Amino acid sequence: MASFQIRKYRDEDDEVVKEIFTMGMIEHVPSSFVHVLKQPLTQMVLTCVFCALLASSKSFLLPVLAVTLLLAGVRQLVSYLFTSYIDTSLKEDLRSIREAYMEKKDACFWVAESEGRVVATVACLPCAAQPECMELKRMSVRRSHRGLGIGKALCRTVADFTQERGYPAVVLFTSVVQTDAQKLYEHMGYSKMRQFVIPSLEGRVTNFSIIEYRLEVQEGKIS
Repeated sequence: MASFQIRKYRDEDDEVVKEIFTMGMIEHVPSSFVHVLKQPLTQMVLTCVFCALLASSKSFLLPVLAVTLLLAGVRQLVSYLFTSYIDTSLKEDLRSIREAYMEKKDACFWVAESEGRVVATVACLPCAAQPECMELKRMSVRRSHRGLGIGKALCRTVADFTQERGYPAVVLFTSVVQTDAQKLYEHMGYSKMRQFVIPSLEGRVTNFSIIEYRLEVQEGKIS
């Protein structure tokens, strides 16, 4: 089993941190596409298009081609949404990790290093929506280093930091398709607080929801 250590972010980590974040987000495109296909609205539209074209054209090939094009369009939409989120993140807090986390009060960014290579990241800072709580952000572990306990160690690092700074709880937000992350957080003692659809046209059309978790970190409550 490969050993690892957790340390604070350094400026020379910048490019690899952004790479880990980007690759971690892109991984969710296929599962998000499947999620959209499972939605009743999507299935209804595909069925209606297929049946209407089959009835009007008397051809089986045309409706098959039309549905194939619609599926390709849905896949492209999902990819676009993730790419947009990645671009926005790289222009906001990940544009300058030092400014966003290392130079701000009660904020920090950590990396996990294995055999001299950065393989995972996590960060936290006071939550904008709940300033009395810390928010865990930018959790990502390279696929090649999952299952080694790195995610758990990063969660503990954030919980310890939160407790040291005197905050009562950690909150985080993850998507409905990130099932492995949900299992990790629940294993670490996080409680599911609410689930809500992304407040945008794309979010409502695809029924893509976000889950909020919370971990109390008073003495004796850190897993």
